[in-house]
Amino acid sequence: MNFSEVFKLSGLLCKFSPDGKYLASCVQYRLVVRDVHTLQILHLYTCLDQIQHIEWSADSLFILCAMYKRGQVQLRITVWSLCTKSVSYIKYPKACQQGVSFTRDGRYMALAERRDCQDHVSVFVCSDWQLLRHFDTETQDLAGIEWAPNGCVLAVWDTCLEYKVLLYSLDGRLLSAYCAYEWSLGVKSVAWSPSSQFLAIGSYDGKVRILNHVTWKMITEFGHPATINNPKIVVYKEAEKTPRLAPGRLAFPPPRAAAGVASPAETKYEIASVPVSLQTLKPVADRANPKIGIGALAFSPDSYFLATRSDSVPNAVWIWDIQKLRLFVVLEQLSPVRSFQWDPQQPRLAICTGGGKVYLWSPAGCVSVQVPGEGDFQVLSLCWHLNGDSLALLSKDHFCLCFLETEDRVGTAFGRPGDHT
Repeated sequence: MNFSEVFKLSGLLCKFSPDGKYLASCVQYRLVVRDVHTLQILHLYTCLDQIQHIEWSADSLFILCAMYKRGQVQLRITVWSLCTKSVSYIKYPKACQQGVSFTRDGRYMALAERRDCQDHVSVFVCSDWQLLRHFDTETQDLAGIEWAPNGCVLAVWDTCLEYKVLLYSLDGRLLSAYCAYEWSLGVKSVAWSPSSQFLAIGSYDGKVRILNHVTWKMITEFGHPATINNPKIVVYKEAEKTPRLAPGRLAFPPPRAAAGVASPAETKYEIASVPVSLQTLKPVADRANPKIGIGALAFSPDSYFLATRSDSVPNAVWIWDIQKLRLFVVLEQLSPVRSFQWDPQQPRLAICTGGGKVYLWSPAGCVSVQVPGEGDFQVLSLCWHLNGDSLALLSKDHFCLCFLETEDRVGTAFGRPGDHT
């Protein structure tokens, strides 16, 4: 595993182009476009104000830069055609958690709308922005929408105050409505499997419920208990490495000159013996957005695994075997998990906790890797290259690339249950 030099960054704005050839990053009001392989600067653009959001076009030919400080608030969506230079306006978009969703093939766009105190969804044909379908949704306060990867089914979920997930066909027919319970906080996160066969629903009660694509009924639910008792479940715990001393040698504190520089402690994964008690966080009951429920979930690219994070057990990542519908592995970090993301090409999960390390898991095992460089590089977010051969690590003011081993060497780079890597 190798690392590039560190480059300046602001706002965690760093994205690979869809074709994998370029890497765009922002430094205040400058947009920098680099070659992915050489990291040489290909283009440098200067904007009128600080850039707060960037987005690549699907063909990797254009980059959108948003400067919200200079914007205006209007209750409509404006569609700019870069081919014909025409402009289309869509009224009544709803400001919600996830109000716009495109199908993977780019043919259709679903838009959540709010009119006369009622939620609606409009489906547009992206080639000419003509309205294909418009229908009401049986929601009190729609919170999000997302197409299945095959573009055949649209998932719609309600506010967290009412547990409701609705599934609509492309022509607006209601296929199914799902409610797990009532009179309590409901849906917190939603994720489709890449195969479109499963819909995972993370709830405030700390459980993930899996719906199947045939009957849209729940086939199983995954709980996230604070204690792991099953000996078949592998629990990796991150632990600091203790330095090995030669016989007769004593450990002394660092010299006075170096005492002011705190070098990050090296860590490793150890396999814990059951029962294992995970660190839990007691939520503050009298504040909004309590730290409970499933705050993040994601399927592996082959749909074989599901990774989840329970906000009340913030240091742990749970990995579930979808084929056998059971818990497979738990990784407990020393710090709360900030982000995780699957390799687009294989079941390999990258994790960051806001420290100077990046963590990788695959069915072969897991590894903790210190990010080299001067100073304290705190990894706050990460994103994979589409080929899975590199990983962009983002800190508050900098970013670097992590180049991974080739596939035939992955097994030696990861620790297996007997290796304690």
